[in-house]
Amino acid sequence: MSYAREHHFPNPVFFIDDGWSGFTYERPGFQEMLREIEAGHVAVCLTKDLSRLGRNSALTGLYTNYTFPQYGVRYIAVNDNFDSADMNSVNNDFAGIKNWFNEFYCRDTSRKIRAVQKAKGERGMTLTYNVPYGYVKDPENPGRWKIDPEAAAIVKRIFDLCMEGRGPQQIANLLKAEKVLTPTAYKKQQGRNTPNPVSENPFGWQDSSVVKILERREYTGCTVNFKTYTNSIWDKKRRENPEEKQAIFPNTHKAIVDDDVFEKVQEIRQQRHRMTRTGKSSIFSGLVYCSDCGSKMQYGSSNNGDFDQDFFDCSLHKKDREKCGGHFIRVKVLESMVLKHIQAVTEYILRYEAHFRAVMERQMRLESDEKIRADRKKLERGEKRIAELKRLFMKIYEDNAGGRLNDERFEMLSQSYEAEQKQLELEVANLRKEIEVQAEQNESLDKFIQKAKKYVAITALDAYTLHELVSAIYVDAPDKSSGKRRQHIHIKYDGPGFIPLDELMKEETA
Repeated sequence: MSYAREHHFPNPVFFIDDGWSGFTYERPGFQEMLREIEAGHVAVCLTKDLSRLGRNSALTGLYTNYTFPQYGVRYIAVNDNFDSADMNSVNNDFAGIKNWFNEFYCRDTSRKIRAVQKAKGERGMTLTYNVPYGYVKDPENPGRWKIDPEAAAIVKRIFDLCMEGRGPQQIANLLKAEKVLTPTAYKKQQGRNTPNPVSENPFGWQDSSVVKILERREYTGCTVNFKTYTNSIWDKKRRENPEEKQAIFPNTHKAIVDDDVFEKVQEIRQQRHRMTRTGKSSIFSGLVYCSDCGSKMQYGSSNNGDFDQDFFDCSLHKKDREKCGGHFIRVKVLESMVLKHIQAVTEYILRYEAHFRAVMERQMRLESDEKIRADRKKLERGEKRIAELKRLFMKIYEDNAGGRLNDERFEMLSQSYEAEQKQLELEVANLRKEIEVQAEQNESLDKFIQKAKKYVAITALDAYTLHELVSAIYVDAPDKSSGKRRQHIHIKYDGPGFIPLDELMKEETA
């Protein structure tokens, strides 16, 4: 104010951005000042120094050398002795260097903050300031989370509804109808801070909110760091980090959802649950496959609405009957066969658990060893090809630089190599993960046995039970050679895979 008065600059107006960093130009005060400049209301722009205008050397130079002169605005940075009206000033000549140092300070500060956050994240300390819905900060240790019973019950219910075959929109509609507060409205009601504004309808659940809950691994009791990243200090858009680049620390707080339920929900969400024209769907949708071609079997129903006529048929057979024969099966027949098989398996485990465990461990070990050998061969081929692609890319780069390969050809080859390399790197990462999973088969068998015990004497199937126990059902083509229609199914259970029930029973009766 005193500087403006001493230099006879009338009608001073102040634009203040308290709490905003100079590296962003989306500061409210700065944007308001720009609007006044563009409206022709400003003659002189004063700042304490160049860094107060901004800390991006390129954009600061753009404003001082182009935008301000375009609108006839004189710019003065008091402490840096910069005055755009004095074209011969040496201080003006050094402005670009000062702007670069201002940017360097910003970059250096950001680098240090990132290093601290990285170190904290790698030690398993949570990096998020917003505690997920279902948890609250522990008053005795704000770095740890405690379960919020009321919200945690809603989270668990959302996972249960998904296991029962409900989609995100169906779940959102149900919660809305039951007048359940949205996560934002609930936190506001509890007097806790939330970055999101409360909508007009505090019960207005959206499918996107349900999806975020279903995909949040923290509900299994682990801390997940580095889920997102930014490209630079100038680009603040958050981008999703692939899972292999995230840092996951198990058992850092109490779980709301079991690991196997969380994983099963992710599988369910990747499946497409086909509805008929009448809006009906089946608990088996997404689980039934053709034994011969491996294609998914599609759910269908009769036009008269009779449930007894609902069926599954091979999707490839429906498209091209020459490529695969009919594997048509009624839903009621499929349900009866699956229920009987689950009843027999659970009863057998109850009576002969030790024998069942020994047989399945032996079978899983043989299958696992064979699968691991095959996967390791694929992994070796993939890694070898990635190394070869890197050499090829270097070669075409050198050929292009030496004039032996024109730019158009180089661009085409480099794009092709890069696309193949990205695909291979993804496949290699998946193979490594698959090998790790195969090596942990015993743990999955234990989990299956514990789950199976819950369903001893089961009398009816529901979607939750089916998804908890079964990974896939393969349907054979019907056999009519005896004059009667006979059909077999093969159930792949979640954990042990295919259970040789007939052989197990023969051993016990022999």
